[in-house]
Amino acid sequence: VFDHESHRGMALDSMVSGGCIVSGSTVRKSVLFSGVYVHSHTTVSESVILPDVDIAQNCTINRAIIDAYCKIPEGTQIGVDHEKDRARGFRVTENGIVLVTPDMLDQGPFNR
Repeated sequence: VFDHESHRGMALDSMVSGGCIVSGSTVRKSVLFSGVYVHSHTTVSESVILPDVDIAQNCTINRAIIDAYCKIPEGTQIGVDHEKDRARGFRVTENGIVLVTPDMLDQGPFNR
């Protein structure tokens, strides 16, 4: 979606399942399962995004696993500052991978 020079939806070196929307955002070296919506001005890199995740505008997701049905709020940064990630209750592995589940976002286990 969107094919303007400064506002182009792109997925590079990634696997994007059917039913995903990458709208005016960039996805790099990532896997997007079905039903993922990546809104404008968002960057997802080196991440695995499980089914039916909605990532709002102006987010940065770096080296993360986002569990199914998460709704990532506008302007959220994940995998940028691990201390902030831990303070929000996200799990950060020894290798710097950040795990985010609906419960960690106070959205319940099945945010459908």
